[in-house]
Amino acid sequence: MKELLRSTDPTVMAFASALLQGEDIDCFQMDVNMSILEGGIGIFPCRMMVRSEDYDRAARVMRDNDIPMDQ
Repeated sequence: MKELLRSTDPTVMAFASALLQGEDIDCFQMDVNMSILEGGIGIFPCRMMVRSEDYDRAARVMRDNDIPMDQ
């Protein structure tokens, strides 16, 4: 697994997940429980992970839809 995206914005994560699923790219959100524990104030970012072999395709999907992948 390789980190594709890191964000504190749940709408960005949901949009990215929907885009990846639409392209048949499996993804997994990490740190979701940590984000819930903090009370939703946005201190801890969630990470979107994809398989290493899907990373280039997934990154292209993010760029094509103007989703920043600042890490």
